Amino acid sequence: MGLLKIAVLDMNNNQANEGMRCILQAIRNVQGKEAAQLAFDVFNVRGNTEIPDLSYDIYISSGGPGSPLASDEPWERPYFQLIDQLFDWNRRNDRKKFVFLICHSFQLVVRHLELGTLSKRRSTSFGIFPMHKVGEGYVDSLLAGLPEPFYAVDSRDYQVTTPDKQRLDSLGASVLCLEKSRPHVPLDRAVMAIRFSDEVVGTQFHPEADNEGMLRYFLSDEKRSQVIRNFGQQKYDEMVNYLQDPDKIALTESVILPGFLRQVIQGQRSPSHILEQLVASEQLFEQEQP
Repeated sequence: MGLLKIAVLDMNNNQANEGMRCILQAIRNVQGKEAAQLAFDVFNVRGNTEIPDLSYDIYISSGGPGSPLASDEPWERPYFQLIDQLFDWNRRNDRKKFVFLICHSFQLVVRHLELGTLSKRRSTSFGIFPMHKVGEGYVDSLLAGLPEPFYAVDSRDYQVTTPDKQRLDSLGASVLCLEKSRPHVPLDRAVMAIRFSDEVVGTQFHPEADNEGMLRYFLSDEKRSQVIRNFGQQKYDEMVNYLQDPDKIALTESVILPGFLRQVIQGQRSPSHILEQLVASEQLFEQEQP
């Protein structure tokens, strides 16, 4: 496919974070392992209202702090214009543009497309939790190679719940996974991943989080004290143990975002698109029979 240009949309509003380091590391790792020609530029969307144009092949929009609810921030309108332009481009052009939305960005786009209810949680969700595949999530390429359930870093004060099936169907979108089941809690389970189209996908968790970097981060005195103060010693010990387990976030980090990038590099399509092609070919074959 030649040189692939990646626009990394930094949604952290000038706040220090681990997510951007992990995203850029994932790009560099895939570039080395696939011997691919990848070039990336970083755009400070919320801090400087920097919005990429349509010259890129891949757009990765990060998580970030603060509220994803509607606001008068100057970056919101051009950000959503870009999202609309990318969907429109893919409807009109054979050479597609691919988009990956993480946490805050996922919540923003779900709100913009009116695909579910976006609200503030009663309390912060923070930790490493099981994610449960549903429906298309069992066959979708994004989650291929992950068990049921799989584990991921979850860090959010807001949530997407009650997906609008009619709106999802009208866009050809599908829910891929939900947060852990809590039978004792009478609340809707959050939607943790959606395939918006063959080319656009997003997660409400953090698939970019890597175990080594996150472990260093949480073993620092400052972060250790902060987590224990806010969430307790048991939560801290659980997170440290999970970060050292190769079957938890290390597996998720190695599968989802790198897999998304590899599929673009290799020119692959999602299973749903392949299935449509197979069905169409079979129908054509049947029509041609005497």
